Amino acid sequence: MRKVLIVDDSATMRKILMRSLRQAEIKLEEILEAGNGIEALAQIASNPEIELILSDINMPEMGGIDLVKNVRATKNADQLPILMVTTEGGSGMVAAAMDSGANGYVTKPFTPEALKDAIQRING
Repeated sequence: MRKVLIVDDSATMRKILMRSLRQAEIKLEEILEAGNGIEALAQIASNPEIELILSDINMPEMGGIDLVKNVRATKNADQLPILMVTTEGGSGMVAAAMDSGANGYVTKPFTPEALKDAIQRING
């Protein structure tokens, strides 16, 4: 995997996800960041080589569900895996994200191993 985009309104959570990816020994060339769905769409537009999105659901301006819908509305975007990373594990929010086209989810708090397993499941 070359590039991953981490989307979360919490800079601390973005750092935790970066550290977890390293601890899970997932080989990456670059990790990009966005604080909400609007910033994420800009990153995707300027970095078409992004191979995975890790996104929170609840964010200001544009949340994760709207991000998924926007990504899936673009040509060939169905090939871009999106993993939701959220505290909303038992709620209808996860179901809504999955219905919108997300490929999987991990609930917070998570371990590096759980993150790696979820990424492997959606990447085959």
